[in-house]
Amino acid sequence: MSQHTGHGPHQNTAHSHHSDPAHRGHRHTAHGHQQEAGDVDWDVMGPMLEQEAEVSRPQYEAAARWIAGLPSAPKVRRVLDIGSGPGVVTCLLAEVFPEAEVVAVDGTPALLERTRDHAERLGLGDRVRTHRADLPDGLDGLGEADLIWAGNALHHMGDQRAVLAGFAALLRPGGTVALAEGGLQPRRLPRDIGIGRPGLEARLEAINVDRFAEMRAALPGTKRETEDWAALFTAVGLAPQGTRSFLLDLPAPLADGARDHVITEFARRRQMFEEELTAEDIAVLDRLLDPDDPAGLRRRPDVFLLSVRTVHLGRRD
Repeated sequence: MSQHTGHGPHQNTAHSHHSDPAHRGHRHTAHGHQQEAGDVDWDVMGPMLEQEAEVSRPQYEAAARWIAGLPSAPKVRRVLDIGSGPGVVTCLLAEVFPEAEVVAVDGTPALLERTRDHAERLGLGDRVRTHRADLPDGLDGLGEADLIWAGNALHHMGDQRAVLAGFAALLRPGGTVALAEGGLQPRRLPRDIGIGRPGLEARLEAINVDRFAEMRAALPGTKRETEDWAALFTAVGLAPQGTRSFLLDLPAPLADGARDHVITEFARRRQMFEEELTAEDIAVLDRLLDPDDPAGLRRRPDVFLLSVRTVHLGRRD
């Protein structure tokens, strides 16, 4: 249940996990996907998730420092990172909360192994722990926490209200749940890129929105909720503590790392959405993905990355 971006109308990461609801291949109880986790080549997917999280790191770091700087913030001794993926954000949380034990919670052993390796490389191995759990069934085994970070994980749970109530029950007095849900979908190209029909990204996003709705409808025990996160906090006995959005604005021309991430995301969409795309849009995507095409993503100077992640806080009094 790695965290990621781009779930239909919602944002990730993979911390996730993490980009489209039908392609990661985690279990339903982890991230609600149809494909079994065993079908995924984690030697390929793991580095892609790490790349995604590293590009988005400024947003996650700003959100974590916002939480740490709140006047009402308790002393954070234990953090649960729900849907931790390859552990990039887990380790960031350990850096922002230097006195805390940080537990990466995910359903995929290969990603938890990446988390441990990442923590050791950063000298955080003594404070970063991993815990394999498929949620929501594994909530009871997580133990108490002062901070629960759930980055684009809750919308992969059929009964979001019940899972949020489970989070609330794990909090120590004064503890906080931080939900990274919503925001604005990334934009990477101008509306008119000079080839094909203008508005390619908008059409890709429309397909993604439909995929997200299908993912939600297929989850076990799914229940529709109005996405008023403050109201949901109140409903499960948490006091809303505010909402903030965090901008990632990487202007053109992109540096190589961010450009690699953009190319990866377009390649995923080309593969996943082939049945819904027109022949014209497929041809345009093939040109964008051709490293030798002057109009391709590798060579064109107008590729940028603009996205917004929104974080909602609820506190146990």
